[in-house]
Amino acid sequence: MSTPSTSVTDISSGGGRLYGVGLGPGDPNLMTLRAVQVIGEADVIAYHSARHGRSIARSIAAAHLRPDHIEEPLVYPVTTETTDHPGGYRGALEEFYEKAAARLAAHLDAGRTVAVLAEGDPMFYGSYMHMHKRLADRYATEVIPGVTSVSAAAARLGTPLVEGEEILTILPGTLPEEELTARLAATDTAVVMKLGRTFPAVRGAFEASGRLAEARYVERATMAGERTGDLADIDPASVPYFSVAVLPSRVDVVRPSGRAGSGEVVVVGTGPAGPLWLTPETRGALAAADALVGYTTYLDRVPVRPGQARHGSDNKVESERAEFALDLARRG
Repeated sequence: MSTPSTSVTDISSGGGRLYGVGLGPGDPNLMTLRAVQVIGEADVIAYHSARHGRSIARSIAAAHLRPDHIEEPLVYPVTTETTDHPGGYRGALEEFYEKAAARLAAHLDAGRTVAVLAEGDPMFYGSYMHMHKRLADRYATEVIPGVTSVSAAAARLGTPLVEGEEILTILPGTLPEEELTARLAATDTAVVMKLGRTFPAVRGAFEASGRLAEARYVERATMAGERTGDLADIDPASVPYFSVAVLPSRVDVVRPSGRAGSGEVVVVGTGPAGPLWLTPETRGALAAADALVGYTTYLDRVPVRPGQARHGSDNKVESERAEFALDLARRG
């Protein structure tokens, strides 16, 4: 196994060294060799947790912690609850990040090596980023990448996530439902993260975008209690934060054979000047279609997708083209 590539910042002013250590999605066996090495050589092990004190990151790395490690639990003052901090929720977190960074800086100034543990990848929706932004310009820093929850979810579903020229969109479930709907309609494949309380709105966005039947669900990928299934079948009350919704690749998907009259004709405008002028709804309709029927010059503006039939014709046969599209729909 080769050593993974890392992000390194070298500062000549001395002091300790800071590591952001990606631990992967949950299974300790998915930690990289470099992550294990850095943890083993570090003086200080830091990790984030909620106020209950249990840290998923620490539990992943537990087998590699030494009795003489200095542990720095970075306990969030708030997670999803309200706060009476004068700066509100954001103000409470900013103050916490400043104090946490100062604690780590004290170790670094003393010449100690500090490893900040991060489940998944440190630079992908990770808590470590807030320490990195405050410390990496002052101390020698290295980021150890980790397997993301996105990769883990695709692996556990056993289906390709993105293939060929498909576009993958990664979305936080905290976006407004209308925004999620537009983005899901416009992309080929997607992963929606940060579920939990956002799940009803996320499910609504999948339904409104016409993508619910394709959507899959993965909970606690590679961890104990892992669950997968069709998103449409999931009870909203049962969804934890560590779960994702997935739109897998459409390439080579075996679609159920249509029955007479079960198809649909969608008429879309491709705009005056190519892809930048397409609406999200138009992008979604073009991506979802089994077949495209149109004037050849207009069809040439639409990206080719594997498995999607294209029926181009001259600009003088509008009625024949319309009848052909209707016939395709009648055949399912």
